[in-house]
Amino acid sequence: MNLIERAKSPTPKFFRVLRSIGLALLAISGSVIAAPVVLPVAVVTVAGYLAVAGGVISAVSQMTVGDKTENKQENQNRPRDGD
Repeated sequence: MNLIERAKSPTPKFFRVLRSIGLALLAISGSVIAAPVVLPVAVVTVAGYLAVAGGVISAVSQMTVGDKTENKQENQNRPRDGD
């Protein structure tokens, strides 16, 4: 499986939640870094580290692929249109 196929394949539910948390960390830290007011250096430094951590968490979570049996079970539990 190459990188493009891995990125396009379905992501397990746990890693979708983790990806959302990583994106939230990235957004919050980005807004702290870009704040128009003067913040203490420690706050800006921690925000920079959180931005890196959020980006890494999101990227790793996106590349995670579930087992074929896991995807079948997940699809069976999902409601269909018209149900």
